[in-house]
Amino acid sequence: MTTKHQVVVLGLGRFGQAVARELTRLGHDVLAIDSNEKIVQSVADQVTHAVQADITDRDVLEDLGVGDFDTAIIAVTSSVESSILATALVQQLGVERIIAKAANELHGSILTRVGATRVVYPERDTGIRVAHSFAAAGVRDYLDVAPGYGLARLQVPAGLAGKSLADIDLPRTRHLKVVALNRRGKVSLDVRPEEILQPGDEIIVAGQDADLERLPNTMFGRP
Repeated sequence: MTTKHQVVVLGLGRFGQAVARELTRLGHDVLAIDSNEKIVQSVADQVTHAVQADITDRDVLEDLGVGDFDTAIIAVTSSVESSILATALVQQLGVERIIAKAANELHGSILTRVGATRVVYPERDTGIRVAHSFAAAGVRDYLDVAPGYGLARLQVPAGLAGKSLADIDLPRTRHLKVVALNRRGKVSLDVRPEEILQPGDEIIVAGQDADLERLPNTMFGRP
């Protein structure tokens, strides 16, 4: 059964709208917040809840119950000050996982200092990719291949080092096909079942989105 998360998305530009819609489609409870009433109205029927509000107002965020969400996605970069303040506020309100969009490396380093647990960059991280790499435990990257089907890059946890691909048998246990192995930057497309996994390995798997999301934290820990 896919784990259902409570996610608040602050800022509804193209990136914020994409991640909010995709997380809702994946079955998560999503509260989308933006100060622009027209934008809020345009996504209201595509997310769980949509609210017009100031994301930099602590009292407003507190009234909306933002502190009760397990994840916050700060999706605004049009105002660096607003994104930094919003990140700091949701951290103060007790949100454990905070994913913040950064305009550049300097912005990203500041976001990390004020509470972001993960920083993403719009030039390489689309909203849909972030939605999937958040939703599926251990997924470092995701590529949409067709509706409901994708490729995911997974970090192999230390606990599986020394085991073979046949031992973990993802095709049988998770309905996922291993299509490539990345070992210290060298990618192999000829991955055999007897391949022994090593510390630091990454595997690329293909399968249905629902099956990717069922990968448990105990098998592929989030980096």
